[in-house]
Parts: sequence; C-alpha cells; structure tokens
Amino acid sequence: MWQTQAVQITQNNKENQLQKNEDKLPTLGMTSAISAAGPKPTDLIKTKELIETLKPFDVFESEQELNKRMHILGKLYNLVKQWIKEVSLTHNMPESVAESVGGKVYTFGSYRLGVHSKGADIDALCVAPRHIYRSDFFSSFYELLKQQPEVTDLRAVEEAYVPVIKMDFDGIEIDMLFAQLLLKEIPDSMDLRDDMLLKQLQPKCVRSLNGCRVTDEILRLVPNIENFRLALRAIKLWAKRHGIYSNVLGYLGGVSWAMLVARTCQLYPNAAPSTLVHKFFLIFSKWQWPQPVLLKQPSSVNLGFVVWDPRVNIQDRYHLMPIITPAYPQQNSTFNVSNSTRTIMVEEFKQGLIITDDIILGKCSWDKLFEQPPFFTKYKHFIVLLVMADNPDDQLEWCGLVESKARLLIGNLERNQYITLAHINPESYAMLESAREPNTLCSMWFIGLEFAKTENISVDLTNDIHWFTEHVSNHAANIQMWKTGMRLDARHVKRKQLYQYLSPGLIKRERKLSITARNGTTPETNRKRLSAEAQPEVEIPNKKNMRMSEEITPNVSLEESARSKYDESSSNSINIDSSSNLSLAESESNISIISPESTPSHPSTNPTNSASVPEAVCT
Repeated sequence: MWQTQAVQITQNNKENQLQKNEDKLPTLGMTSAISAAGPKPTDLIKTKELIETLKPFDVFESEQELNKRMHILGKLYNLVKQWIKEVSLTHNMPESVAESVGGKVYTFGSYRLGVHSKGADIDALCVAPRHIYRSDFFSSFYELLKQQPEVTDLRAVEEAYVPVIKMDFDGIEIDMLFAQLLLKEIPDSMDLRDDMLLKQLQPKCVRSLNGCRVTDEILRLVPNIENFRLALRAIKLWAKRHGIYSNVLGYLGGVSWAMLVARTCQLYPNAAPSTLVHKFFLIFSKWQWPQPVLLKQPSSVNLGFVVWDPRVNIQDRYHLMPIITPAYPQQNSTFNVSNSTRTIMVEEFKQGLIITDDIILGKCSWDKLFEQPPFFTKYKHFIVLLVMADNPDDQLEWCGLVESKARLLIGNLERNQYITLAHINPESYAMLESAREPNTLCSMWFIGLEFAKTENISVDLTNDIHWFTEHVSNHAANIQMWKTGMRLDARHVKRKQLYQYLSPGLIKRERKLSITARNGTTPETNRKRLSAEAQPEVEIPNKKNMRMSEEITPNVSLEESARSKYDESSSNSINIDSSSNLSLAESESNISIISPESTPSHPSTNPTNSASVPEAVCT
C-alpha cells in the first residue's frame, strides 16, 4: 500500500514538474514561445514528405556543387589578400607588414543562410583595413579581376545605393560589395557583429556591412538552424511560385522572408519544419499589420545613423508591413510594400493556411502548396508595360531601371479612387516574335486592375501613365543610361486581347489553372479576386480545419470578408472602335482609360513632345 502511494506521489510530482516546464516557455525574440512542444511522429513524416516534394524544384545543391562554391570563394579570398598586399606596398609599407594587414571575404544572403538553390548567385563582401579605399576596390581590384581567366561578364556599379562589382566566376554569379573598417588590420577571426565597428564609418560602408550583420544575427536568433533552413526553403519556393517574391516591385525579398520564418521558429522553437511551415501561415495570416515584426529588442546603440523608429521618424509611421532588421542600424526591409501588394500577400497567407491545414489533416499533399495560381484569369483589365531596346545589353539595363520604378506607377494607380487593386506580376514576359518590331527586343510586365463597382464613373489614367513614362525616361537621361532605341510603352489591355501578347501555351496553362481553382475546395471568402470564370464554390471551413487559428486571434467574420469581396456580377466587354480607340463597356460603370501609345524616342519633360495618345472611351 505504502509502495503504491509512493509511486503515485512520484508520478504526480513528475506531472507537476512537466506542467511547470511547459508554463515556463522560453523567451526567444520579443515574446515567449507560443508552444515548446517537440515534433510528433506524424510531424516527422510530413517533414520527409516536404523534402521529397522540394527536390524536383532544385532547391538543394549536390555536394559537388557546394564544393565548387567553396573553391571559388577560396580563390576570391586569395585574390583579395593579394590585392590588399599590393595596394599596401604602394603605401610604402614594409612587405612583412603588408603581409599581415589581412582582409577578408564574407558571404551573406541565401548562401550564408544555407538556403541557396541550384545556380543561385553568391552575395559577398570584401572587408579591408583603413588604408584601402573604395576607389582602390573599383580600380585596381577591378583590373585584377579582369585578368582572371575564370571571370566573365565583369561590370562595376559604383554609383549604386550599395556599390557593387558583379561578375561570373567560373560559372557562378557573384555580387561583391566593399567595406573599409577603421582598423590597421583585418584578422581572420574578425566578427562583424560588433556595433562599435560602425563608429565613424561612411554610410556606404555601413550599408555594405548591413547584409552580413543582418544574416549573422538572424542565424544567431533562431533556436534550430537546420529546421529554420528547411522551412525557409519551402516558404521561399512558395513565394516565388505565387508571384510575391520581389522586393523591388513591392513584395518581400529574401531577407524579409527569412525574418518571418525566423520569427515563426522563435514562437515554436522545437517544432519540425513541416509544422513551422504550417505555423508560418497561421501567424502571418492573422498578423495585425502594420504592427512590426521584430526578432529582438532594438539596439540602444547610438552612433548617429538613422534607425527605424516611428516615434521619431514621421515617415516610418506610414510603412504598411514593417519587418525590422535585427542588426544596428535597424531598418524596415519592406519599405517598398504598397496597399495592393500587402493585400495580395495577406490573401496568399490566408490561402496558404487553408492548404497547409488540409496537408496536416492528410487531405492533400505538399504539391498543392507549390502550385502556381492563375494570374491572367483573375482580372478583366490590365496595364501592360512594354520595355524595348535594340540590343541585349541595353535591354538588360533598361529593364532593370523600369522594374525598379514600376512601384511608382502602382502607387499612382492606387491613389485613384476607383481602382481598388493594382496587382503587378513579378514575372516579365518576352513579346511574341510575330508581334514585335524587327530588330527590337521587348519585355513585358502586366498589372491586373480591379475597379470599384460604382455607377456612372469615368476613370482617366492618362496623367498617371504619362507621368510614369516621362519620369523613367528622364531619370535614365539624368544618370546617363539612356540610349537610342530605348522605349517604354504602357497600354490598357483587356483579358480577351492577351493572345496578342502571350503565347498560346501560357494562355492554355492559365485556363487549366482556372478550371482547377473552380473545381477545388477553396473557400470563396479567401479567393476574393478570382474572375467569374474561375470562381470557386463557397465552402465554410469546419471547426477542425480552423483549430490552429485561435492560438493567435479570433477568426475574421464571414460578413467582414464578404464586404471586401470583389463583385464580379457585372458583365464586361471591350471593343475596338473604328478610330482604333479602346472602348470598355461595363454595366453600371463608364471607365475612360487614356494610355500613351508609346513614350517619346528620347527623354523629355515637355508633354507636347510626346507621341500622339489614343483615347480609350468607355461607353
């Protein structure tokens, strides 16, 4: 009897101790963890299934490919050491001292995080002592690289916000930055996380160092690096497949996705990667933006550099989706996010939660998460940007500039009271050879437009589009990049006209995706902008499917979701009238869209110098 009681008391003590351990959840980041539970056998099975699903997408490199990268970085490191020694000797340093001043190559970005895919580039940073200057990097080191037989496509972008040398080193693309530290020598053991290294540095050097410092801090702040890496590979692939991976166009870039996954790891420190992917969608589909995402308390260091702080900086109060870098000086990595891109991403988060709920319940496989959603069947009206040049080098440069400025056009469109959404597709498309001008290269970006349902309105986008094309052309002239043959057109196109711009194979694929979406089990309230042809049937998730959502915040009411749903009840048709003017007829709406047929062949600030502008009158 006494032995039985003793066993029972021991058992109770163990249970109480376990309960206390659960109550004392670890604090990682800004708050304590939501759950410290370890993986269940089913979670490990789902993780293995996730790995197998990722393999065909080439997100993992072979051992041979990894060794090649390390070999190339070793060569680059030796070149940096050689270059720093040579420059040091020109400063009349003794050879023994020049040998010891050091210099180092650091990596950052996806390669440093350990989530790079096959064929991905390497982001590298050259750190040099105080007697080596940026001008040396862009002159003598550039010339040294030129002499290397493995180096091709070498180009310097010295005037960029973060100056960079780009190259192809033995088949691997490398973007190399430069930072000068105010130190006599750079030892191999140098840790860039020390904030005091930034004291009295030039802003360009601080910006160059920021990539390495942020990457290292992210890795330091996650509880399990391997689980973090696998979850991040999955999220990055999902974001790319769903067209929301592009910092320059107002979506999220690599570092922002990494910080969101890192925050998920902090809240579920012992979870398996499959669980982390599910929790990622749970957390950020319910996140109360613009509440910022932070991985740790902001640093109290004050070295005179501007940091993200809405209490001090008025402009920071208007950021829509702030994700704050964890290294000083803290910055918002999502500065470019607009109302439209945030709306699109939040909708994708919600859709991702529904799919991963089904995956966890065994209703579908991981393949479902990585299916590309339809874009061209979602909208009935588009603005297409046509970027043209006479040769590949000019086209590459011109496309880069237009892409970097496209978010300005999105901002202008959003300010129009009758446009509820301007959805830019990050993927650029080559114009059909039969449709483009001879000896001209043409790339296209498509912006899907969603209009408010309003009676008797007229929407004139002429000024918005004209301002954008003029701004881009004039900026190209100001930075001496503009060359003869560079042109930028912006046109209003209806969905039924897309065959003039896109290949039949792409249109066919979109239709198949549209049919899949219509026959799927996606709830209508989470597919707000599907067109009438792709509209799924309404299905209200059962309580079991939504069981995870209550951990963060109560569910959004169906009534509230319905209020924001795009109304597709009207029938639209567009015709070309006898004077070649685009006409758009929409029930209860008259929308006049005037878009320039083409920009001037040369930059101009005088609107009267522009080409004639056809008017799209809606009747």
